[in-house]
Amino acid sequence: MCRYLKEEMGLDKVVIVGGGWSGCAAAVAARKSGCQVVLLERTDMLLGTGLVGGIMRNNGRFTATEEAIAMGFGDIFKLVDDNCRHTNIEFPGHKHSSLYDVGTIEPIIKKYLLDLGVEIHFESRIVDVDMKENSIKKVIIDDDTFFRGDVFIDTTGTAGGMANCKKFGNGCAMCVLRCPTYGGRISITAKTGVTEIIGVKDDGTVGAMSGSCKLFKESLAPHIVEELDKNGVVVVPIPKEQIDTKKLGKKACQQYALKEYAENVILLDTGHAKLMAPFYPIENLRSLPGMENARFEDPYSGGKGNSMRYLGMAPRNDALQVEGVDNLFCAGEKAGLLVGHTEAIVTGSLAGFNAARVCLGLDPVILPDTTVIGDAISFVRSEMETEEGRGKKYTFSGSVLFDRMKERGMYTTNIAEIKNRVAESGLADLDVKKEIKAAVKPKAS
Repeated sequence: MCRYLKEEMGLDKVVIVGGGWSGCAAAVAARKSGCQVVLLERTDMLLGTGLVGGIMRNNGRFTATEEAIAMGFGDIFKLVDDNCRHTNIEFPGHKHSSLYDVGTIEPIIKKYLLDLGVEIHFESRIVDVDMKENSIKKVIIDDDTFFRGDVFIDTTGTAGGMANCKKFGNGCAMCVLRCPTYGGRISITAKTGVTEIIGVKDDGTVGAMSGSCKLFKESLAPHIVEELDKNGVVVVPIPKEQIDTKKLGKKACQQYALKEYAENVILLDTGHAKLMAPFYPIENLRSLPGMENARFEDPYSGGKGNSMRYLGMAPRNDALQVEGVDNLFCAGEKAGLLVGHTEAIVTGSLAGFNAARVCLGLDPVILPDTTVIGDAISFVRSEMETEEGRGKKYTFSGSVLFDRMKERGMYTTNIAEIKNRVAESGLADLDVKKEIKAAVKPKAS
């Protein structure tokens, strides 16, 4: 039985698999471009790791965010900006950062998508695809129902499931992805028969561990909570005997793999107290002043481990089209060794925009390297093709990609300069519907 519940006459259909930040951004872009959009989410909530993330606009992410807004992809960024607990804060290695409230953001995004006309289906875990030649015709849910579409977008991510977290990490940490309840991630790219790319750590072992945990604020001393609420950040020095620099190499978030994160407990206020470490033994944590009663909120086993990521990325071109499948795009971590919400939203926006273009008979857009977004998409793709590149992680906020932005003179917080750069690249306020309208010449009277 087809679970497609309503048809909008005359509209092409984009089906997005995975309701994290990239999937939500893709849904917005495709819907605003005039397509009917179905968003399928494995669990009972949107945003995935965005439910426990919270960091935006730090370092080069500011530049990328303003670029996306100038291109017409700013809807989600504006919703996030309006939901921030703190703006323009600094913590080690990061400037002009915003911290959104992880406890309230998901319903805001969900309502926006529904008001836009996106059809959302929760607890819809894809288990297979039906192909005809090199195109997907439908995706099949684990109860044998299915969804047809004209173009599909894989935003299933690269984390988990439990077997991978056990094989490559420290076991299932019972994180927000909740694989024991909803089943592990299944990649539709892999289901098409495309061979995926596997990320590695510096030592050559597979995957990378998520880079932060969340503590219940209520479990921390009042003076720590007060400082978090006021300033957004607390830094607590770690005794020498607890310093473990080896943890830094395990992180997916290499922008936080600085010595300050080995020598201190760094907490950020995202509604919870975000602990900037992949895991931290609970007895060691409770030996620190003000943390005698500390308790993990996510993952529940944050004293031992965290989710493992980068276990299956799609080979793709710079339009984010998956190689070997005519009607499949990808975004977020599925599109490469990209770290962070901003990176997910900008790639999701482009994938949704290009999926709509293909639906409507237009060629997909490749953003030029005169933009930081276009350069990142191209650079990460080329890096993933090398053994050395697969051992790195890429983010606008630090490490390799941020260094590249600075070297190329593209990092700036000057919004007027960013808007001018986008306009000079011919990318201001991208709008498929206007493009089609302009291409249709009125009949002579």
